[in-house]
Formats: sequence, C-alpha cells, structure tokens
Amino acid sequence: MAHGRAAVFIVFDDVKMLDVAGPAEVFAEADTCAPDSSDRTVRNSGIRQSDPRLWRQPMPEVIAGIAIPDTDLVREATSLVRDVADDTIFNHSRRVFLWGALKSAARGREVDLELAYVGGLFHDLGLTSAYATKDRRFELDGAEAARTFLLEHGRSEQDSRNVWLAIALHTTPEVPLHLAPEVAVVTLGVETDVLGLDLDEITEQQRTEVVAAHPRPDFKNRILQAFYHGMADRPDTTFGTMNDDVLAHFDPSFQRKDFVEIIQNNAWPE
Repeated sequence: MAHGRAAVFIVFDDVKMLDVAGPAEVFAEADTCAPDSSDRTVRNSGIRQSDPRLWRQPMPEVIAGIAIPDTDLVREATSLVRDVADDTIFNHSRRVFLWGALKSAARGREVDLELAYVGGLFHDLGLTSAYATKDRRFELDGAEAARTFLLEHGRSEQDSRNVWLAIALHTTPEVPLHLAPEVAVVTLGVETDVLGLDLDEITEQQRTEVVAAHPRPDFKNRILQAFYHGMADRPDTTFGTMNDDVLAHFDPSFQRKDFVEIIQNNAWPE
C-alpha cells in the first residue's frame, strides 16, 4: 500500500481522475485542452476519458483532505462498528482516525491509513456491550477484536500486532508516540478528541470540516458517561490507569487500590 501522499481527485460529468503523478503535474496541465465532442476530456486535466487512470467508481469519502480508504476492509470495519456503537462512540472513533491522520501528516509521519482507520474505529469497542468482557481492561477488548478482524481480512501478523498495540496503549500516555506510526496515530487522535491536546497542529478549517462530518454534541459529558458505564462492572481492571479517575468521580463507593500499600503489604517477609 502506498503511504504518505493523499491522492488528488478531479471530477467532470460523473467521471473521476486519480492523480497518480502528483498535484503539481496535474495542475501544470490545466487548461491545455478543451472538451471534445468526439472524445470527452476531463476538464483541467489534459487526460481523455479513455485514459486507464479514469475510474467509473464512486468518489471516495474525503473529510478535511483525508481520503477514507475505499476498500472492502474499511467498509466492513465501518459496518461492524456502526452496528454495535452508539452515535457518541461511532463519531468519536471516526474523529480519532481523522485527527490522527491529520497530525501524522503534520508531523511528517507516513502511516498506513487502512490500519489507522481500524485502530481508530475499534479503539473503544471494549466500551460496547457486544465486545466488553468482565475480567480485562476495555482497551484489550478492542485490541483483540481489531487483531482478529485484520488477520481475517488478510493483513499480516505484524500489521495486526501494531493495531493491537495502538488500541491497547491508547490510554497510556507518551509510550505509543515512540512506537510505529500505526501505533502512534490512535493516541494522537484520542489525545486530540478527548483531551484537546495540540489543537494548533490542525487548522481551523480542518477542525470545522471534521466536526461537521462527525458532530460532538455535549461530547465531554457523554464520553465520560461511556467510560463509566463501560468500566463500572469491572473496577479492578482500572488499577494503575487513568480509568480509575472516572470511577472515583462518578461512584462515591469506589475504592482505589493504593500502589504504595500494595508494595508495603505484599507477600515478601521484610
């Protein structure tokens, strides 16, 4: 899969042209030929309808300059998450992908957008009733689901492992940013959407387009409620994570485990 450069699409009369050379080459040819009644020309491209680079498939979805990969894997990932997640989780997950892709580009990091998409879409699956378990962290529920999904769709063990890491570590500050781009991209997206970090790396226009496509009404309160309800029946899994802050805030009866006390009272005799 090609990395690192978004394709440019030009549309004329329901036909699209994929810029396989680059934006500069396409626009250098602009206005060099006029529409021809016998052999229709794509306006401002200099490429005729018979050119093999013209596709009659639907245009891919593009949000804030990020083209959602137009593949069976991505379509099936979208359908899976849309079926089990409410609007808050689904829109948040799509924004996580978009923010992560935008920040990766801003930082000059090439990323496999198909893997980034699955990482973003699946990262909170463990908060849904369809994928939540009772005995492990919600991050691991989503990570396992993503790894299985990717392997079943022909991605390599390494690719699947990177997405597993991206989801498993997305609530662990700093560490993912030192790993592969496909790991870091999910944390970049989550930190943007949930914590509002480094918003200056994304333009006002990009923010407007992403939120228009995937609104965030009362998101701060709604995502906190999603966190709480997704972890309330497995409080022990939140030890050592920021997730116990959520339980402590919403459940007065929640008792945090104290790391110091665990060390002082462990089985060693000294």
